[in-house]
Amino acid sequence: MTSQLSRQEARSAHARPHSRLNHGRLNHRGLGFTTGELIRTDLLTPRLRRLCVALPDLAWTPGQHVRVVVSGPARSWAGGVLPRGTLRSYSVFDYDGSVLQLCVLDHGDGPGARWARAARPGDLVRLSAPQGRLVVRPAPYYLFAGEETAAVTFGPMLRTVGTARVYGVIEVDGRADRLPLHAGLAWRYRDGRSAAASASLASAVAGLDLPSQPGLAYVAGEARTVQAIRSHLVRDRGWPRRQVLTKPYWTPGRTGMD
Repeated sequence: MTSQLSRQEARSAHARPHSRLNHGRLNHRGLGFTTGELIRTDLLTPRLRRLCVALPDLAWTPGQHVRVVVSGPARSWAGGVLPRGTLRSYSVFDYDGSVLQLCVLDHGDGPGARWARAARPGDLVRLSAPQGRLVVRPAPYYLFAGEETAAVTFGPMLRTVGTARVYGVIEVDGRADRLPLHAGLAWRYRDGRSAAASASLASAVAGLDLPSQPGLAYVAGEARTVQAIRSHLVRDRGWPRRQVLTKPYWTPGRTGMD
C-alpha cells in the first residue's frame, strides 16, 4: 500500500485543463476556498476512503488539514456564508504539488461520510487552503497517539521526522485498518468496541516506557480520548501543556464533528 499515485495519473493531473474549475474565492469566516477536480477514489483500508483531487500550487505542511464543502450547491452560498453543516475538516494524507490526497473514514451517516461515498471522478471539490498548527517541530523525541482519523494526519508527519526517536500508539478496529506508518509505533485493536472515550488507548499510552524528560506529543482523534491522554501526560508524567499538541476531530452527537 502506498500514498503515491501511478505515474500515468500524476502526468494526467499535471496536464489536465482547468476550464471547468472556478478558482474564484469564496470567503467564509475568513477562509479562502478554491476548487479542484476529483480524479480518483479508492479504499486504503476497508473503512478509509481516499479521494484524490487535482489542485496545483497549494502551500502545505505535513499535518495540516483542509475544510471541504460537503453539501449545498454553490448558488446557495448567499453572501459568501455557507449553511450550517456544510463544512467538514479532513487531513491531507499526501500532496505532490498537483494532486491532493484526502482520507475520509466511512462510518455513520453524517454529511461528510455521505459526500465521500457518493463522490466520483469528475466531480468538483470546493475546499480551503491547507491550515493548522499540528505540524512537526524540533524536539528531543516524539510521541504520537490516536486512532484511525489521527493515523491519516500522522502518516505524512512521520515521514518528516528523519532519525528522531518516535514513540506512540495507534488504536484501530482491526488489523485490516492499519496504515503503513513508522516502525516505532505500537498498534492496539478495539475488535468492535467503540472508539469514543477509549480507555484502552489511554491505558496503552500510560504504559509506554518513555524517556524521563518530556518530548513533544501529538494527540489526535476522538475528543474525549484526546482529553484523557493529554491529562495523563500533564498530570501523571509532568509534561508542560505546551509540549502536548492536540487535535480533536470528532465526538459522538456533536454537529460538525460527526
